[in-house]
Amino acid sequence: MPPLPPSGSPRPATQADVAREVGVSRTLVSFAFRNAPGVSEVTRQAIFEAARRLGYRPNSVAADLARKRASAIGLYLLDLHNEVYADIFTGVREALAGSGSRVILAAGRAGSEPDEEVGPLVEARAGVVIAATLTSPDAHVLELAGMVPIVSVARRIEGMDSVYSDDAAGARAAVEHLLGLGHARIVHLAGPGVDGNLERRIAYESAMHDAGLSPRVVAAPSHSFESGEATAAGFLAASDRPTAVFAHNDQLALGVREAALALGLTIPGDLSVVGYDDSRGARLRGIDLTSVDLHAHQLGAAAGAAALARLRFPSEPAVDECSAPRLVVRASTAPPHD
Repeated sequence: MPPLPPSGSPRPATQADVAREVGVSRTLVSFAFRNAPGVSEVTRQAIFEAARRLGYRPNSVAADLARKRASAIGLYLLDLHNEVYADIFTGVREALAGSGSRVILAAGRAGSEPDEEVGPLVEARAGVVIAATLTSPDAHVLELAGMVPIVSVARRIEGMDSVYSDDAAGARAAVEHLLGLGHARIVHLAGPGVDGNLERRIAYESAMHDAGLSPRVVAAPSHSFESGEATAAGFLAASDRPTAVFAHNDQLALGVREAALALGLTIPGDLSVVGYDDSRGARLRGIDLTSVDLHAHQLGAAAGAAALARLRFPSEPAVDECSAPRLVVRASTAPPHD
C-alpha cells in the first residue's frame, strides 16, 4: 500500500472541487471538459476559470475509462536522431490539432524490439498507434495490431492502415540519375535487412541489372550517421573504390560524406553521393546532398488523419495510401572523373 501523503500536503483538485466552486454539478463539469452539448458558454467559461484557479487538470485516462473508449493516439518514432521522424511528427501533430485527442509518444532505441516500445502505448490506453516505422516482420506487426489498431508510416503492411511513399520508384530514380551521369561503379549502402526495409535495395539491384551492371550492396549495421561513416570507411579505402554511393537514407549518406572527406576525397569530384528522405540536413549549404524526397511531413499528416478516422470508424477497411517521391538533385553528384 503506498504511503499516505505528509500531513498538510496539498491534495490535487478534483472535478467535485470545481463543481463546488462554481455551484454546479460534477456531471456538468465533466460535460464542459469533454466539450459535450448542454453546457452554456457562460457556464463553460466559469468552470474553466475555476479549474485554473484551483489548479485542476482533467485526467484523460479516467475520462476514457468512463466513456468506455480510448481517445489517445500513440506515436512510435523509430529514431529521434533522424530528422525525417521530426518531420513526420510535425505532420501528425498538425493533423491532430483541434481533434481533442492527446498524443502519447514513444521512441525506438538501439537493440530494442518494436513491441517493447509499442507495449507501453497499449498500456497507456492508446486507441490507435501511429508507427513510423516498425522493423519487425509483417506477421509480428499484425500480431501487435491485434492488441491495438496500427497506422504504419513509410511502410506498407497488407491488412492494416498504411501511409507510405513508393520506395521502389524513388530508389530507381536515384540510381538512374547516377547512371545517366556515367557512373558504373555504384555501391548501395543499405541498412539492416529486415521486413519493410528492402524495397530500395531491390530497386537498386533491378536498375543495375537493367543497365547491364553488377550491383554491389554493402549493409550497415544500423541506419545512423555513425554506422554510415564506419561502414563507408572500409569500402572507400579499397582499391575498387566506387565512383558513386546510393545510401538507404540521408543519415547513412552523410556518414559516407564524412568518411570520404576524412580520406581526402572530394564530393562530387571523387565520389558522388545520393541519400534518401530529403531531410533538413541534406538541404544545408555546404552539404547540398542529392536526395529522394519522400514528403515526410505529408506522410505524417496523412497518418494523423488515418488514425482519427480509425478511432471514429473502427470497422472501416484499411487505408492504403501511396505517394510519389521526388528526386532532388543538388551538388553532391556529378559525372565521374575516370
